[in-house]
Amino acid sequence: MSSFDDLDRRLIAALQADARAPVAKLAAVLGLSRNTVQKRLDRLVESGTILGFTVRVRAQHASNVIHAVMMIEVAGKSTSAVIKNLRGLPELYALHTTNGHWDLVADLRAQSLADFDRVLRQVREIDGVLNSETSLLLTSA
Repeated sequence: MSSFDDLDRRLIAALQADARAPVAKLAAVLGLSRNTVQKRLDRLVESGTILGFTVRVRAQHASNVIHAVMMIEVAGKSTSAVIKNLRGLPELYALHTTNGHWDLVADLRAQSLADFDRVLRQVREIDGVLNSETSLLLTSA
């Protein structure tokens, strides 16, 4: 889906506020029929615009999660292949392209140091990854 209309934007905003909202509640909030909202929702999911539904946890309740930011340097024209491989990692929370020395910035979350170590190794073994630098996020201000 290359462009959104106002209804798509409003539906996405409502889901960002409460991803668990039932279709009937979304329909009431948007002033539309359940059928219209369901069709739009299905289209946004099928097009890949909506990748999934999740629960956000306050930082103090997720204190056992190891959270890190990894900057990644990619060789030549292999960015697309590297991105495809990174998206296969369940510990990858978000991935951004960027400018400057680093080509990608990955937001990583792991349940243990052993899991985190494994993820770092997996990223470094991806063909096309030249270099990486990782910073653990210790506290949120």
